[in-house]
Amino acid sequence: MAGWRWSHGTAAIALATTACATPEVATLDPGIAVPARWVETDVAAASLDLTAYWRLLDDPLLTEFTELAVVRNLDLAQAAARVEQARAQLRGARAGYFPQLSANGSVGRDIGDLARDDLQFSLGADANWEVDLFGSIGADVAASRADLAAAGYSLADLQRLITGQVALAAIQARATAVQLAVARETLLIQDENLQIARWRVEAGLVSSLDVEQARSQRAQTAATIPLLESNLAATANAISTLIGEPPGRVLALLEGTDFVPDPPAIAGFEAPAEVLRRRPDVRGAEASLLSSTARIEGARAQLLPLIRLGGTIGTSSSGIDNLFDLITGNLFASVGQLIFDGGRTHAQIDSAEAAAQGALAAWRLSILGALEEVETAAVDLRKADERVVLFGEAFDAANNSALLARSQYQAGLTDFRNLLTSENQLLSARNSQVSAEAERASAFVRLTQALGGGWQPTDYPLPVSDRIEP
Repeated sequence: MAGWRWSHGTAAIALATTACATPEVATLDPGIAVPARWVETDVAAASLDLTAYWRLLDDPLLTEFTELAVVRNLDLAQAAARVEQARAQLRGARAGYFPQLSANGSVGRDIGDLARDDLQFSLGADANWEVDLFGSIGADVAASRADLAAAGYSLADLQRLITGQVALAAIQARATAVQLAVARETLLIQDENLQIARWRVEAGLVSSLDVEQARSQRAQTAATIPLLESNLAATANAISTLIGEPPGRVLALLEGTDFVPDPPAIAGFEAPAEVLRRRPDVRGAEASLLSSTARIEGARAQLLPLIRLGGTIGTSSSGIDNLFDLITGNLFASVGQLIFDGGRTHAQIDSAEAAAQGALAAWRLSILGALEEVETAAVDLRKADERVVLFGEAFDAANNSALLARSQYQAGLTDFRNLLTSENQLLSARNSQVSAEAERASAFVRLTQALGGGWQPTDYPLPVSDRIEP
């Protein structure tokens, strides 16, 4: 495959062909001014190896689920089958370079009054070879080779997306399980508050309003638990499907979670052009463009002369013993030239050129989409870090406030309304902190995905000539 060349000029797709040679794409220019640096971060060598970025979250369950998905995900299995299909098609295209040989044989006997009693034996062989003088077969091979590369990159990109889905789902499940544990702990505290309020009413210290407020607060908290349990089960079941197993085991493993993964810091990453080289979707879009341009030449070759060489050899005899006494054969060559087909071939050329224009647009879109994802994910991660710090401070203050309000209420120094407000603020602050931690871990996953993490070029069955190395 041709190497990458980024420029600020217009898009140009040049297809170089020479007699008796396989067409190769000489230059691929996306026509997009790829920036030299990122807007939202400093350009630096990647501080982390992002190939298996999920391990950097230091969550054994998340790592287990993600790596199981790589092996057992059924969408990946379908994509792998498409790669093998493309590989077989490439072998079929390459077979066009070789002659076709066929053999035949027969044995017969005449029937009738004047028929001879002897059996008639015959053997023969035919050979046909199409000379690829004008690159028709070579164009087909080049297109099939690019199709194989595109299928391999598609498989790699699907792994990038599937592993990201599993990691994001595991993070969300962790956060939901933590929030569920918080709700249950809060419910126990509110049970105690309700009991204290009842004792104080019985002692004549407060009115029954405190009891009703405590009941209302407890019921609202209890009502969140079934929803959280349902959300946790749904997320766990989705993970089960992604890793290719029935529901049940994943949910059991996630229940009782007491933490949300804490991602490491990314100090900076490589320049945009280098990141784009690691993106399998961008590389796959380029491979599809290569295939489309090769098919243009294949369509144009139909307008040029077609040369075939062939030959036959055979023998026949009335007995096996002298079957090879007389052998005959012939060689022949033919030249064909399309004169008129009602515009069908020109229509095929126009169709191939339109497909190439569409592939070029898809390549450009993949480049712009990759740049957008990196910039957005970088901002999300930085802002998520800020939110975690702020919500941590809010939780600390709300926790201290709730402790003070509870002790003051038990001592009769404040009314129940202050206690309710403090504990509601505590629950809200804790849930917000968990959500912010989950969003930070999710932003890390999205950023590492955008940077091309989650796959390794050597893991995929691509032709050596179709690999684009950084």
